[in-house]
Amino acid sequence: MHAVIKTGGKQYRVAKDDIITIERLSGDAGAIVTFDQVLMVGDKIGTPHVSGAAVTAKIVEQTRGDKVVVFKKKRRKDYKRTAGHRQDLTVLQITDVAAAAKKASSASPKAAADTKVVKEKATEKDTKEADKAPRKKATVKKVAAKKAVVKKTPAKKSSDKPSDTKK
Repeated sequence: MHAVIKTGGKQYRVAKDDIITIERLSGDAGAIVTFDQVLMVGDKIGTPHVSGAAVTAKIVEQTRGDKVVVFKKKRRKDYKRTAGHRQDLTVLQITDVAAAAKKASSASPKAAADTKVVKEKATEKDTKEADKAPRKKATVKKVAAKKAVVKKTPAKKSSDKPSDTKK
């Protein structure tokens, strides 16, 4: 079964045991990575993602890509600049393509139950504190009064003015 995943602003078509090179992901060689942004699994097309689908992969190595030469030049100005860039890359081996995400098993069921109890106690304290806190009154904004619009009188025409020139 194949899937289309989205990572690093790009989309990759993957299947089990494929080896792909993507933009840098944090993690050492041998670490397991899970992709939740699965756009398509088999014949299922997501809108935009397939809910519950996941792709897991193992990091094979962290490497760098080939050097890309960046050359800038302005003709007739004696301006030339050369720079290089090497992209950090991660090589992955796809270990599993799952249509429904597998739930991560916790170390022990008691630990999971303890965390739920702690969260419930914390929420009870938060609600009690929220009830005790005084509520702020709504502030009313004052609107400035509008100034009256004064109409300007039209400018006098030249025929209305006395002429200063001699005739």
